[in-house]
Amino acid sequence: MEKTVREDCPWDGNWVARLYVRVRERGYDSLTAFAEARPTLPLNLLAEELGKDDVAGVQVFRGLLAEAERSHRVTRFVRDVLVRELAESLPDGWPAVLDDASRGEIAMALGTWTADTPETHKVRVRQARAALWASPPPAGWCPLGPDDELLLTLLPDEEV
Repeated sequence: MEKTVREDCPWDGNWVARLYVRVRERGYDSLTAFAEARPTLPLNLLAEELGKDDVAGVQVFRGLLAEAERSHRVTRFVRDVLVRELAESLPDGWPAVLDDASRGEIAMALGTWTADTPETHKVRVRQARAALWASPPPAGWCPLGPDDELLLTLLPDEEV
């Protein structure tokens, strides 16, 4: 039986090639360059920009991680993922008051970030997460990219 390829399913066909065709159509040489032009946009919205019905956020994540591994910039990628999680979960920045609701939003963002972190960086991410809880950033803090000063303090650029 012949397999039918639907163009509206992210996993049908050669999704990696499709992803890079879309990136090049938008004038970028790499998925990383495309993402860096939108530093606070969540991965699922990056995927929608590349193909609303046939690119998934996890595909963008996998592509970005692969590029980070090739360029030995995984720590920067890990910070980048946190920036996107925080922008989505805390659009007004770090809350001034840590009540149950805001703690829940922060916990979800940091939990997702930790879950999405490559095994090579999990220990460092757990340490950074603990540091954020122990000494919260100022109210309104919202990193605009992976090179944010506080993020560089929490996760400096040393590849493991």
